[in-house]
Amino acid sequence: MTPGNNGASTPEDDDPFGYLYADGQARGAQPPSGSGGYGYPNSVSRVRSVGERTYGGPQQAPQTQQYGGQTIPQQQPGGGYGQQPNAAYQAPETFPGGAPTTRQAPQNPGRGRGPNTKGLLIGAVAVVAAVVIGISIAMLNGNGDDNKASGDASPSTSASQSASPSPSSTSSASATGDIDPIDAKALRLDGSASLASDVKGAKAEGGIYVTNLNQTGAGVTWTVDGIPADGLYTVFAHYSAVQDGSMTLTINGKAFGSKFSLDNYTHQSDPTKAWTTSYAWPTLTKGTNTISLSCQSGDSCDVLLDQLWVQQGKHTNKG
Repeated sequence: MTPGNNGASTPEDDDPFGYLYADGQARGAQPPSGSGGYGYPNSVSRVRSVGERTYGGPQQAPQTQQYGGQTIPQQQPGGGYGQQPNAAYQAPETFPGGAPTTRQAPQNPGRGRGPNTKGLLIGAVAVVAAVVIGISIAMLNGNGDDNKASGDASPSTSASQSASPSPSSTSSASATGDIDPIDAKALRLDGSASLASDVKGAKAEGGIYVTNLNQTGAGVTWTVDGIPADGLYTVFAHYSAVQDGSMTLTINGKAFGSKFSLDNYTHQSDPTKAWTTSYAWPTLTKGTNTISLSCQSGDSCDVLLDQLWVQQGKHTNKG
């Protein structure tokens, strides 16, 4: 080592390829050998040559070639200069966790990640909401039907109440103007008229009928509500008579033009088999009307009366 020259052994002057240059050769740089590194004599070897470590069989002597008056070792395929190909060497990216061979594009969090769970959730909520709405509508419709049914039942309830015995019985007309039959026990009894059930065959509830009508002043009165319009109506009476008879028909306090016939149309002498029907065609007014059958002077009233009813228009129904 000379003054002003620190030698080739300093790390900053340790040029591994110094033997390739004229000044390096002048300073004693040597090409690599099989037993050590390369560079200047007595230099600090800090770098291991590529392919130095081998696995398996014996190493082959390096092959050299002349270039520019210099002897240069020939590089072998798959290894370092003068080294046998290193079959055990693998690139870092081939090891687990090694560097990737290609740059991966960042994934789009909104795409390519399978089904859209948010969309599925919204769809499921919509289906449940539709089912709940459908059930609510069905329940509301059911309640409406129940209310309608209860409303329809109201007229029959009031009819049954009006059918109970009262001093002045009333009935209401249906939409067609027809009035359901009223039983004897629901009629107002006048004079000597009374109720009985000894003779079988009456259509009224319990087989009850009105008797003791064969006396002047005896009779029955029926107040009818809800007559839909002024016009001709048919008043029917169901009775039993073993001989021909008649009574006075009074409409709203005025006697009808002719007697109400109560003849024995069955021609039976047995009162249980003599039940039949008679009728008259009076004119009724819209709203409430009062209908009476009474035994007046000149009438023959030996009958058993169990029902009265009204139909709008002119009808016949003997039997």
